[in-house]
Parts: sequence; structure tokens; C-alpha cells
Amino acid sequence: MRPIAEIADGLGLPADLLEPYGRHTAKIRLEVLDRFPERRGKLILVTAITPTTSGEGKTVNTIGLTQGLVKRGHKAVAALREPSLGPVFGQKGGATGGGRASVEPIDKINLHFNGDFHAITAAHNLLAALLDAHLHFGNELRLDPREILWPRAMDMSDRALRRIITGLGGRDGGPARETGFIITAASEIMAILALSVSRPDLRRRLASIVVGFNTDGKPVIASDLKAVGPMMVLLNEALLPNLVQTTEGVPAIIHCGPFANIAHGTSSVLAQRIGLHLADYVVNETGFAADLGAEKFFDLVMPMCGHVPAAAVVIVTLKALRAQGGAPDGPVEGGFANLDRHLSNLARWGVPAVVALNRFPNDSDADLQKVLDHCRSQGVEAALSEGYAKGGDGMTDLADRVVAAAASSDSSRVKPLYTPDTPLDAKIRTVATEVYGARDVSFKPAARTRLERLASLGYNRLPICIAKTQYSFTDDPKAMGAPRDWTLTISDVSLSAGAGFVVAIAGSMMLMPGLGKVPQAHKLDVDDAGNVLGMEY
Repeated sequence: MRPIAEIADGLGLPADLLEPYGRHTAKIRLEVLDRFPERRGKLILVTAITPTTSGEGKTVNTIGLTQGLVKRGHKAVAALREPSLGPVFGQKGGATGGGRASVEPIDKINLHFNGDFHAITAAHNLLAALLDAHLHFGNELRLDPREILWPRAMDMSDRALRRIITGLGGRDGGPARETGFIITAASEIMAILALSVSRPDLRRRLASIVVGFNTDGKPVIASDLKAVGPMMVLLNEALLPNLVQTTEGVPAIIHCGPFANIAHGTSSVLAQRIGLHLADYVVNETGFAADLGAEKFFDLVMPMCGHVPAAAVVIVTLKALRAQGGAPDGPVEGGFANLDRHLSNLARWGVPAVVALNRFPNDSDADLQKVLDHCRSQGVEAALSEGYAKGGDGMTDLADRVVAAAASSDSSRVKPLYTPDTPLDAKIRTVATEVYGARDVSFKPAARTRLERLASLGYNRLPICIAKTQYSFTDDPKAMGAPRDWTLTISDVSLSAGAGFVVAIAGSMMLMPGLGKVPQAHKLDVDDAGNVLGMEY
């Protein structure tokens, strides 16, 4: 690894705009946007077809493509999300890429990376503590205990905390009530930090958080609890994006970590914006498949921040194609319907797509060629992606095709699927029918009631964020391919007023994951010299 000042220098960042965190990471001061006011770069959105449980390599390809662009002489930066400890100790074991397409330092980024997740968790739980203290000392705001919406949060998967009772132990424990924990990646404060563009914007969004309703049915917000100032103190440093480097010394800005299946699923607006002001290309990863991370970017993030992608890269693997065809050992052609729907969805948003076929050692040349031929028969550019094994040298073909696609893009054609004036239930129905392929949407009574209430309170112009399984276009994780004539079930609805969207929960999605029977935690350890063992590379 090179000193972080050298990486910053390659972006044109002077030392006075950095807050170093050790030798190899630094935070970027927000004054950078004043010093470099012109937006010069193009945004490349990285997404995928419907993934398997092990993922299809979006982080590897985001890093590898950035390195490939640099190999071709372009000034490029990767924009990535911060890993959550939930997946690190649960299923993935790490989220920093792999092989010759990784970001460094791997252990620090995967674990307590500059304290950002801890600051978000602390701010979230401070608001919860202030709320319960208010209830304990007389409840001047007349909060209805049955209508308190704000849970607690922690950055770990723990199914036992999904629903809990607080306030036990008599009067000193506060009023007993039912609540629960969500994982930090699903916290509204995570979304707020990721969408904020300045400290005043962060303050405004925090003040607007709805923690519950009073006995008159009116919202009670964080500013009513005098919680905004102390939350700003906790988030003051966390608002600054983090600069690190790839295995080839290419800059990467890593900031915030909302999941795409239960939140909006992309790196912070500030990370993207700083990259767009400093580089020719910003390669920005969005979570899971194009029906989740990409949909939420186009319909939720893009209208808020004005970052219009010039091209989209769709990660494809033979393993995922076979899985979507219904048989792990079946023909790759079985998954073409899934791929084609993702490609047609991206065309509907108006952005040119390039397929990155992520090559694995045991993939046959014949099967790889079938996928490349199919993509080109659909009028879509495609290239092999070999960043894991070859670094930037294995991504130059893809980089050339992405540059060409971005050059031909017309930003005026890139539009969200619905407008703010579209009713909330119609927004959900639009995404379900046009993106997921559903015939209709069924709203459970509680969800319907909540939608009507939010509309009556003036929140009907907000975009929607659908929390849905990442393993299928449907709300059933076992429904493979590209199903049609099915019904999406919305089981619940929640408001993220500070973040600026409404969350619609599809099927049985939960905002607090659980550890599996054999989690990755069993494989992690530290040797006597202090080296972390078992972290996925």
C-alpha cells in the first residue's frame, strides 16, 4: 500500500483537504467541493442480474473496472459502500472485492472502518434513548406509546432482537413497551447520512425524522425531542467520505452502507459527487440486482441528487444464469430470461447497458461464448471480466466498451419511472408491474391504512423504497427466472421522512437479519502477531 497522501495527490487533492486516519486511509473534507466546483466526470452504475447467495462479484468488478479505466489512461475513482459487520460475520466474511481487484486495507475497511458505522449506530440509539427519557419524565409531547415508530439499531445480525420488550424492572426502568432492533444498514440515519450533501442538509434531515405520533395522531419529530444537535455531534466526522486505494493504487471513495434489499443500496451522494468533481469517471456500485439497487438509484437517489448515470454495467456469471434457469448444473440459456428483463428495465430508464461476464476458473469457453453471443443478439455490448485474476489488465476490454457507451449516452433520456405526483400506492404498483413483472399488488390492511395515513399527512410526494428479497424478481426467494402474472404482497409500510422516502415491505422481509447455522464468524481469528485470519480476499 502507498501512503494515502500519494493516492490523494493522484486525484489532485491537496493535503489540507484530507483528515488522515493512519497511513493508508483518510477522510475528505467537504471544502473539496468549494475548491473544485465544476462537475467534470461521468457516472457509471454497476449492477447485476439476480444473484446467488454468494453474490456475483459487483465489488470486484467495480474495483476492476476502475483499474481498467486507469490502465486506458482515464482518471477514474471507485465509489463503494462500507461493509456491515452483519454480513462480514454472517455470510460473506468480507466485502472489499477479491484477488487483484480489492481495496486496501482489507481488515480495517471490513471491521471498524474509521468509526462511521459506530457513529451512525450511536446517533440512532441516542434518539431512542432521548425518546424513552421523554416518556419517563412526563411525556410532555403526549407521545402515544402504541404509535412509537423508532426502534433501536446495532451493526450485527441478531434475530433474537427483532422484537423485544423494554422498560422492565419497575418505575426506574421507564414505561414498558414493545420495540425491537434493526441492523444499522437499515437505519434511517444510515440513509440520511448517505443522501445528505452538506452539514445543513444533514441537520434538516435529522430534524425531520418522525419518531412516532401523539395522541392527536400528529407526527412527533426528532427536533421536538431536542435530539438534532447531539446527533450532529456524533455524525460530524462520519459525514466525511473515506479515501482508500485498490490493489493497483487506484483511488476509491468508500462511504455509508445501506443495503439494497431493505434500504436504497448505494454509496453516499457525497462520495459520488466528490468523485464527479475530481475524476473523468466514477464507477459506483449499487447493491444486488438491477431490480433493487439500480431501481432505487434511478427512482429515488437520482431525483434527489441529480447524478445521472451515463452507462450501466450489468454483472453476469454462469452460476447465476444456471440458478435462474432452475438447475445449478443446467444450461446457461435457462437464465437468459432473467438477464433480458434486467436489460430491458435499464433500457426503460434510458441508460445504455454493458454486460460484464465475470469469468471464473472452471467456466467453459463454449458457455461464456453463448452468453456473449446472446447479449450481442440483443444489441447489448458485452465483455469478459477478469479483474479478480488479472486486475486492471483483465478489464480493459470492458472499460473500452463502457467508455463508448457513456460517450453515446443522452442524459435527457434517463428518467425515473414515476413522478412525485404519482400516489404512493401507484408508485409501488409501477415498480412491481414494470420492473418486477408482477400482474398486481396486494396490500395487507395494515399497509393500506399506513399508506392512506401518510398521504393525509402530506408525505404522498415521497419516492418509495421497496424492501424485497434479492434472490428473485418476486417476493418469493425461490421463484427463479423472470416470472409473470404473479401478485406482489406489501405487508407493511414505514416512513423515513428525514431520508425522504417511504419504505414498503414486500412479503416477509425483515430489517434485522439472523446468523446462519455455520456463520463466517466461525472462520475468523487473529494470530499471535495480530494478523486477522479468515477475512475473505
